[in-house]
Amino acid sequence: MTPSERANRGPAAAPPSSSPSPLERFRSARDFLLAHRTDHDAACRGFEWPRLETFNWALDHFDDLARGNDAPALWIVHEDGREDVRSFADLSARSARVANWLESLGLQRGDPVLLMLGNEVALWELMLACIKAGLVMIPATTLLSRDDLADRLERGRVRAVVCNPSQAPKFEGLAEHCVRVAVGGRSPEGWTHYSAADEAPAQYVARKPTLADEPLLLYFTSGTTSKPKLVQHTHTSYPVGHLSTVYWIGLLSGDVHWNISSPGWAKHAWSCFFAPWIVGACVFILNAAKFEPRRVLQTLVDKGVTSLCAPPTVWRMLIQEPLADYPVRLREALSAGEPLNPEVIEQVRSAWSLTIRDGFGQTETTAQIGNPPGQALKFGSMGRPLPGYRVVLLDAEDRPADEGEVSLDLAHRPTGLMRGYAQDEAKTEAVMRSGFYRTGDVAQRDADGYITYVGRADDVFKASDYRISPFELESLLIEHPAVAEAAVVPSPDPLRLAVPKAFIILRAGFAPDTQTARDILAFARERLAPYKRIRRLEFADLPKTISGKIRRVELRKREEARPMPAVAGAAEFFDDELKGG
Repeated sequence: MTPSERANRGPAAAPPSSSPSPLERFRSARDFLLAHRTDHDAACRGFEWPRLETFNWALDHFDDLARGNDAPALWIVHEDGREDVRSFADLSARSARVANWLESLGLQRGDPVLLMLGNEVALWELMLACIKAGLVMIPATTLLSRDDLADRLERGRVRAVVCNPSQAPKFEGLAEHCVRVAVGGRSPEGWTHYSAADEAPAQYVARKPTLADEPLLLYFTSGTTSKPKLVQHTHTSYPVGHLSTVYWIGLLSGDVHWNISSPGWAKHAWSCFFAPWIVGACVFILNAAKFEPRRVLQTLVDKGVTSLCAPPTVWRMLIQEPLADYPVRLREALSAGEPLNPEVIEQVRSAWSLTIRDGFGQTETTAQIGNPPGQALKFGSMGRPLPGYRVVLLDAEDRPADEGEVSLDLAHRPTGLMRGYAQDEAKTEAVMRSGFYRTGDVAQRDADGYITYVGRADDVFKASDYRISPFELESLLIEHPAVAEAAVVPSPDPLRLAVPKAFIILRAGFAPDTQTARDILAFARERLAPYKRIRRLEFADLPKTISGKIRRVELRKREEARPMPAVAGAAEFFDDELKGG
């Protein structure tokens, strides 16, 4: 019987049932995937999501895993070289105190708690404590503005906020009705210091069992095309749903897993919390004020990191260094967040004989599609549906097709799918209709079942009546030695309706001049069909969300506002004008 089931059990309770406990069902599903770690077909055929009525991942799974376990669970290396290392046993004990302390502040099961912390030990302690106490976490990046926070506090109906003292001024006049907790430094007036949790009781006993469908997490999406949506996950959709993520990453007990991701975003919970600790791997973090590719590469070597997951932007920066000079001990290399360009994959493979395995998921889900270990890989493909996910590509008429919107069959609803968008039934119904959950992403599926990303449904556009995938053109552009990043959007054209225009960020050492523009356009012209040709190019910064995703919607709006016929601006170049030069 699990701790959540034992809570408040009276003397007249029925004797234990002989049926498997929630923990046993969860572990059985996990162990099945580990047993078929490199056999994708067998894993998909035989895997079933565990059916749970009650489950508290922190009390039932983590505390059981931590019992007498002094292996490192969290390893943080700081800017100045200091290291914080916590074992599973350490975190289990500390999170029990924190859970008791949070309840002593008046917080009750179901209360939303906004966690705005960096990569510091307290974040992991608080997340475990919130799960134990049934508090609803709202992870938030420290980059949020005061207006962002006002929106989150209101829509999230926040009851408590946790941040560093340096962030406290952002909440002046905003969080006066909330419990306010300061971590580190001196506590501002009106704030309770986190160190007070030291005096809380060392044993935590849940007041009642945790129902599997109780809310656990509220995530604000990155807002690449609209106002951030509020995604609601439960005590099973993330803690249990990330079994698919474990399978994709390929983690094993004892691994040192480094996921380069900032707190506040879903990928941080994916790979810096749930997935590693489902199997007993160590979460590794490098806290650096500035991203330095050489330091990252040397850290991989010095700390013996065995598994690395990084967004495409990081991989693009790493390949600008001589990778072969760094004898890494990586077994797994992964990328997620946005599709990774084939050119980057090839450079890593050439240097390390290691293939970056791409995957696909959303804030609304766990990993849906991926290239798990041991599988034949196809260049540019996100992989195949992961165990527990039934993926269908729907065309404009909602019919299954070889190319269409990536959708999930709700007749076989995956545990890793969100409950819905909090306080917004209309948006929930818009993505969950006619028996499918629609991701808003378009992809192609080949005869072998491999799925290749085409683009966001909002980003794909027509030029001369041909469908254009911005991602395909961007992937080609970054193969040019001058291009660091690229974004392609439609630019109005009186003859073709629209033509592809590229916004370019150059690598160091290249000038944003006519010759560079001519070289890039010629490079693209030689490799693209005429209807896909980049007709316009502009050197400019790319608007991005707080999480670093490109906001193509802003670039599209900028182009839509242009007069026709278009006239080149100061940093803009037209293919037709340059190709004869």
